[in-house]
Order: sequence, then structure tokens, then C-alpha cells
Amino acid sequence: MAKKRYAQVGTGGRARFFYEAVASKYNETSEIVAFCDVNQTRMNFANSRLEALGAKAVPTYKHYEFEKMIEEIKPDCVIVTSVDRTHDWYIIKAMELGCDVITEKPMTIDEKRAQNIIDTQKRTGRNVRVSFNYRYAPTNTKIRELIMDGTIGDVYSVHFEWFLNTSHGADYYRRWHRNKENSGGLLVHKATHHFDLVNFWLGSSPEIVYAMGSLNFYGRTNAERRGVKEFYYRCHGSEAAKNDPFALDMEANPTLKALYLDAEHEDGYIRDKSVFSEEISIEDTMGVMVRYKNNAILTYSLNSYLPLEGLRVGFNGSKGRIEMEVFENSYVNAGGDKSNEGSVRSKKIMVYPMFGPAYEAKVEEGVGGHGGGDPVLLNDIFGVPVEDKFHRAANQVDGAMSILTGVAANKSIASGMPVKIADLVKF
Repeated sequence: MAKKRYAQVGTGGRARFFYEAVASKYNETSEIVAFCDVNQTRMNFANSRLEALGAKAVPTYKHYEFEKMIEEIKPDCVIVTSVDRTHDWYIIKAMELGCDVITEKPMTIDEKRAQNIIDTQKRTGRNVRVSFNYRYAPTNTKIRELIMDGTIGDVYSVHFEWFLNTSHGADYYRRWHRNKENSGGLLVHKATHHFDLVNFWLGSSPEIVYAMGSLNFYGRTNAERRGVKEFYYRCHGSEAAKNDPFALDMEANPTLKALYLDAEHEDGYIRDKSVFSEEISIEDTMGVMVRYKNNAILTYSLNSYLPLEGLRVGFNGSKGRIEMEVFENSYVNAGGDKSNEGSVRSKKIMVYPMFGPAYEAKVEEGVGGHGGGDPVLLNDIFGVPVEDKFHRAANQVDGAMSILTGVAANKSIASGMPVKIADLVKF
């Protein structure tokens, strides 16, 4: 059987999750055949990782040579792991040139880009896959199973809290994600996971969204209010950074140094900015209310400066209540083992029937990152997928519906008014 050929665009820290899996565990069914990026140093690093895993180095192309890469290499599929604001261009161009697409979340960052992807997929008939690994985590799959089986009847409301700690949460404020034009803010970049889970769990889609959010902890103004006196622009070369527990020292991490510090001369991208500097345009404290087409109501909160990492979710239905609590191990940046990023430290699902004793739902043990979902997702994409009654594979419609809650929330924060999803994208 011929191997499936993948070209990957974007070779930063998250890209390793895909190309290292292909080069190791899935090298009998799949192969990386080209890299594309704005930065040659990072592509060279990616090739060094392929060689370290026993694969061959592949041709590299700059971002402006993307179409040339497709024409010369003729991959079956393009993996998109570039900066969020560029996803749509690569996804659309890949489909137009005859390739299927796997894209890292979020699929894109606003409604216009989402509409263009939806329209292009209809026109070309190509396959788009959004890598929602949290769907595959055993705890999240179990929630879907319980709701599908009618354990608590019709679900009327969901209360969802996500906690980002001062390791994981802070990292969004020192890199490109801190600019909403790049990432759509955390209500798009990060919460796309969470809103997708609610869509998946309920088997429904959002209808109307109202939100509030602000920058309360990060940023210079907030630090000044708390009495911080020493400020710096970036960690590298700064004396003030040595006293800051939020500083990121790339010199001390060989992978971060190779991927970013040694690559700065090419594109000027600075990975270690202070989380208390200016020019941050995203929120760190967010609350969202959503009504779904099945009439369920979601109340959601996301905070990115907490002493814990994980989530608590409560589901209220016509026959009872389900509570889920998951705490994850500490986040690892690009220099760590990406296969264990977000691995589970503790988990518990309790079911409270309307009439009857409460009980703990059994959940199979998952191994690996994102609640144990990463290895299952990778097998589903690159290995031999098994029949899935939960339909966890996500396409472009799922990708769009997940970001549209966040897009609508951003619009609601800006306007102070509720936003209808039907006014954003036409399916």
C-alpha cells in the first residue's frame, strides 16, 4: 500500500506533534514530503527532528513558494500548523490545487475567512479535517456517550469553567497570540476546543451568543496597579527578567533556542516578550452565555492566570445531572515533550439521577496529551481508524461552528449586544 504523502506548512512548536508522529509511529502508512514556512531556520530544525527519528530530510519552501511546493511535490494532503490568521489562505489554496487538508485548531479566526473555507470546500469537494484532540479524550467521549444514551434525559443547561494556569495561560501573552489580529483572542484560539466540545456533547450548534471580557491580570497597566516596578520588553538580555517568575528564558532551553532565538534574524519574531508589557490586545478574563438550537443554555468562563489547570463542567437535564472534573499536568512549551502536553492528573465523572443514588461513571484510562486524546486522534488521522459511533472526526463545518461562538463572543464584547450565529456564516 502506497504511503499517504503530507506537506506541512508552519514548523513552530506545535507542528512537531504532527511531523514527529508521522516520522515515527506512522511511518509505514504516512510520510512527510515537504515543509513550508516563513523561516528557514525552523524548517531546518524540523528536518533535523525527522532525521533523528530515522526519516529523511525533505525539501523546504518559503511561504511565498507554497503553490510551487504543491505543484512540484504533489502531496495528497497539506497539514496547516501556521499562525492562526494564515490558516484560511493555506487551506483554501491547498483545496484549489487538489489537496485534502488537516488543520490545527482554530480552523480560522473570523466569519469571513470561515465562509471562504466553507464555500471553497463545497466548490472543490476536498476533505478538510480539524484536529480536535479533546473530542478523543476518554473523559470527553464518556460525556458524549452518557448524553447520547439519555442518562440525564434532555440537557437543558451546561456550566463550563476552564482554568489556565500561570504556566500555560501566561504563554499566550508573550507570543503572537497576544495580538487578536493573529489569533482571534483566547475565545477563538483556545476556546475553540471548548465550544467544539459543547457542540459535540449536545449534538447541537450555537444560535445566539452574549459575552463579556477584559484584560485584568496581564499587561503593563495591570502590573503597575499591583505595584510592579521593574518592566522589560523581552526576557533575553534583560536584568529585570531575572526577577520575574513569568519570564521565559530561551537560552536555558535548547529546543526553544533552536526554534526561536536562533531564528530571529530571519523574520524578527520574538518569542519571549514580557506578559506585562504593552501591546496586548486579548482578554484574560472571559464569560460567555450561549443558547443552542436544541434550546440548551451554556454559561462558560475562561481565566488564564490561575494556580490550577483543567476544567469543571456541570450538565443539567430532565432526568438528572452530570458533573465532570479534570485536572491536567502542567503545560510544556515548545521545548518539552509535546506528546504529554495537557495529560490528565486526575479525573472524575459523577452522575446524579433525578430519583436514585448518585454514582461515579467509569472512564477508561487514557495515555498521552490533551486528556489522552492525542494518540487516539493521531491514529484516527495517520493510522488505521476504527469504527467510531461517536463520530469524533471533525470537518470544516465543525471547525466553523466551534470558532463562531468565539467570533460572536468577541463581537458581543465589543458591542455589548447579543450576536446571532446565523448572521455570521451561511452553510
